[in-house]
Amino acid sequence: MTASRLTASETKDLLLSTARDLLSKGLVEGTSGNLSARLPDGHVVMTPSSLDYEEMTLGDLVVCDLDGEVVEGERSPTTEKALHLACLRRWDDIHAVIHSHALYCSMFAVARIPIPCLIEELDVYVGGEVPVAEYKMTGSDELAAEVSRHVGDRAAVLMANHGLLAVGKDPRDAMKVTALVERTARIVWGARLLGDAVPLPPETVERFAGVYPLMRSL
Repeated sequence: MTASRLTASETKDLLLSTARDLLSKGLVEGTSGNLSARLPDGHVVMTPSSLDYEEMTLGDLVVCDLDGEVVEGERSPTTEKALHLACLRRWDDIHAVIHSHALYCSMFAVARIPIPCLIEELDVYVGGEVPVAEYKMTGSDELAAEVSRHVGDRAAVLMANHGLLAVGKDPRDAMKVTALVERTARIVWGARLLGDAVPLPPETVERFAGVYPLMRSL
């Protein structure tokens, strides 16, 4: 995905507004979840630790270098700092990361069941099935390494017994992925209650197989 053409100020504004959207859409609760975005100078802006999104201001955001050293801001960065930085260091074409606790995604994460690609949108915008990363302790370097390896060819991955991580070209793009995966998880959950959740035809999967990689490279 092409690097965002937003300025540092615009990126920070978008990160904060996206954080509030996550809360208003019920994709996080309280101070859970966290967001980050790559700035034009290569540094990373992220949400602070343990601060309600409704109270958060631009001055509360924290800027780190890719090694995790704080270069701007008075607060402590999110406790999931390593998770965000691992994704951004590992993949140059990722420019924003959102970790959320969306309800239906979290159900799949706790059950350690991948979200299957049963609707075309998931193929197009996520790259297919949403896998489950192995369980590692919250905030650990081990979790960061495990989760980050999954987003090389996917826009989303479930974190076992935890929640969802989504990536994009900017915070709004990652937010769209988060909302789509949560909606898909709810559809799959409901379809399985109704009966069989029928896979897409193989020819449809084949047709859309190259779309996400192409979109990510643009």
